[in-house]
Amino acid sequence: MEGTAVRGRLTWRLAELVAEKPETPHAKTLVFGVPGWPGHIPGQHIDIRLTAEDGYQTERSYSIASAPDGDVIEITVERLEDGEVSPYLDDVLRVGDKLELRGPIGGHFVWDVEDGGPLLLIAGGSGVAPLMAMIRRRAQLKSQIPTRLLYSARSLDDVFYRDELERRSETESNLDVVLTLTRSQPAGWSGQVRRIDRAMIAEIAWPLSDRPLCYICGPTTLVEAAARFMVELGHDPARIKTERFGPTG
Repeated sequence: MEGTAVRGRLTWRLAELVAEKPETPHAKTLVFGVPGWPGHIPGQHIDIRLTAEDGYQTERSYSIASAPDGDVIEITVERLEDGEVSPYLDDVLRVGDKLELRGPIGGHFVWDVEDGGPLLLIAGGSGVAPLMAMIRRRAQLKSQIPTRLLYSARSLDDVFYRDELERRSETESNLDVVLTLTRSQPAGWSGQVRRIDRAMIAEIAWPLSDRPLCYICGPTTLVEAAARFMVELGHDPARIKTERFGPTG
């Protein structure tokens, strides 16, 4: 990931799973209590380390999806069939179990209300997680910063935080959520039905004169294309921040 902190200065902490909830048929949100957690900025992530009985260790990075809330953090884990870590987190880990994590990590792909807006968030798949932390932080501080989320998913069932996003877009002022479903759509669907492209971004983004802050997160192909479209449309590259999610990200 881009903009990560110097990992040698971070301390591994023992975190306890205190709650879990399904997000999609293939992903769930995990809520950890982390004693001594120093707090985080929306957009940062953590490392999780698993150690097998024979001493074998493996690590993965996960974006923090929650707004700052004391010693509690949330991540959302999409299960990868050939993964080393996600099947354990989604299928084996139970409330009360403990694991090692360190963080927060990252100083580039971060946003807090003092950074202002308007805020354009572009996500693909599980890349919505750190952007959700920004949306939740905005609500936590009752901010009125104009915010738009453009979120690409394969189907409605694959949309992370679906009910919460719908509720927030209906009840919070200056927050718009635009979904585009690229593989299948429910009957009567009137939203977008294609991959994020230049025309879609041009339609949703604020005018150049508003100088929006743009955060893009998701698979590399989506992130690179969306960032390129923003620049081609005339937006300031210095106000476009990207985070790429790979199979282990």
